[in-house]
Amino acid sequence: MVRFKHRYLLCEIVSEDPRCRQCVDERAVGAAAKDAVARTHGDYGLACCSIAFTVKYLNAYTGIVLLRCRKDFYRLLCSALPFITYLENRNQRYSCFFNTLHVGGTIRTCQKFLVQYNRKQLLLLLHNCTSEEERQSIQKSLLSCCLKEVEEEQSQSGDEEDDTAETD
Repeated sequence: MVRFKHRYLLCEIVSEDPRCRQCVDERAVGAAAKDAVARTHGDYGLACCSIAFTVKYLNAYTGIVLLRCRKDFYRLLCSALPFITYLENRNQRYSCFFNTLHVGGTIRTCQKFLVQYNRKQLLLLLHNCTSEEERQSIQKSLLSCCLKEVEEEQSQSGDEEDDTAETD
């Protein structure tokens, strides 16, 4: 039996009004992506991308979307994403566009990229702070990201040391 490989596209929904992102659900994103593929690549492109296309993750507050499709046809999906100009949900249209951040082979690589991306965005916010309260809250969130990563690395290295001690 052959395993089908997939590609994961990490995208950001960019809109003028950030409140409209909270009204969008996974079905609306999936329908907009399939519609864009159908408009740009026709029935063939729609059939190829629809085989294993799913919206794996949607964060309405940050506008981050994780799309999954077959490895052979992810370029069709990537080339159609710039043609999404709006998302429709509950008979309302929200003007937006998709910014592709990363294409990965696993969800884990996309998560690692997203952590780095969020850290860079927080650093940009830190440089643009106007008040001391904003600066302290952003520094606190940056430290919490860094501390979690350090703790994970220490726990992984501790597990590895325990494994080597047991084999001796």
